[in-house]
Order: sequence, then C-alpha cells, then structure tokens
Amino acid sequence: MPAMPEYVPTVVAESDIPADIDRDSWGRLPVPARDTLDSDGRRAYDAVVNPDSRYASGPRGPTTPWLYSPLMAEHIFPASTYLRFGTEKDQRLTELTILSTAREVRNQYEWTSHEPLARAAGLEQELIDLVRHRGALDASVPGLGETERTVIRFAREVVSEEKVSSTTFAAALGLFGEKGVMDLAGLIGYYSFVNVTLKAFDVQLAPGRERLLPHFW
Repeated sequence: MPAMPEYVPTVVAESDIPADIDRDSWGRLPVPARDTLDSDGRRAYDAVVNPDSRYASGPRGPTTPWLYSPLMAEHIFPASTYLRFGTEKDQRLTELTILSTAREVRNQYEWTSHEPLARAAGLEQELIDLVRHRGALDASVPGLGETERTVIRFAREVVSEEKVSSTTFAAALGLFGEKGVMDLAGLIGYYSFVNVTLKAFDVQLAPGRERLLPHFW
C-alpha cells in the first residue's frame, strides 16, 4: 500500500481570527463570569469548573457556549465525562473514536485538541495519519487490527452514510457487546454534538497554535 502523504501543519495567525470572536473564549460568546450568573448558572459553572474537572482552569472550547444554557450543560457535561473516561474501552480506543469522528466531520479544533491526547494514550502515529487522510482500511500500518478497523469504519458510516451497515454493526457488537456498541455510538454522537457547538459559535484555535488537520472545506 502507498505511504500516507506527509501533512505539514500550518500555524494560526492573528489575521485568521474573525472580527466577531471574543479574545478570551476564542468563540462568538465571552466566557461568563461566575458571579454574574443566577443560581442555575453558578451550579452549572461549578459542575464544569472545579478542582477535580479537566476544566479546572476555566471553561474553554465547547463548554463556554454550553454555560449559556445551564440546565443543558448540567446534563451534557456528566455524559461527556462518562463517554470519554467511564466506558470499558481503553483510552487508546476512545481517542481513536474521537479522531475518527473529528476527521469525518472535518473539525479542525476537535482534531487538533485530541491528536496529542491520542498519542499520549498510545495510538500509533501511522494509525493517526491513516485516519487524518481517511486512508483505506485494508492498509497495513502499525496498530491497525480488526478492532481498530471496526471503530474507524463504524465512525465513518454513522456520520457519513445513510446508516451503519449490518456487517459493521455485527462486527462492533461482537467486539464490544450491546452496552459497548451503544457507548461507541454515544461517543461518536457526543463529538458530533461538540462539532455542532464549535461550528455554531465558530470556536477558534488561538493564534500561534498549529492546525493538525488539513483544510477540507
């Protein structure tokens, strides 16, 4: 099989940031100040921003606009924590699922945020590159076994096809069981929702950040 083409990241420049973007949130809405929120807002803010949270330093990315709908944020944030860290899939497969979804929806922010996390979780660079370039799943690259093929194929089909094929569903069901295949669909669905949030509020990578996904639009 031919090697994946090399991708050279580009760097976000000041001139790339649209005029309607807030310079603290890097989105279309500013980061809400906790002391200006009502009781629902403060409760949602504290669910997202607390010492035990991955957002301990403050809201960023999709969580900033979520906080403008406190009851939604209160429901979505625990689900996001479960889908990322609470299922039976190891973090390597979880990050593979996230990257596969980010590539399928072509979301630069989502991909760039998660490629380093995927490498830290042990995902092979060759496999990351295959997903980045939407390579053929019959390729022979390090880390690409039947489980990984099924995860990538499931994400591609559920996002971009009319439905997940019977063959792909049966393979996922055999690997992960009924609960596991629902958790897989839930993780893809969650990051599809993140994609919608990022696009609606035009959340940007800050100037100086590298874009780790080619531009597909």
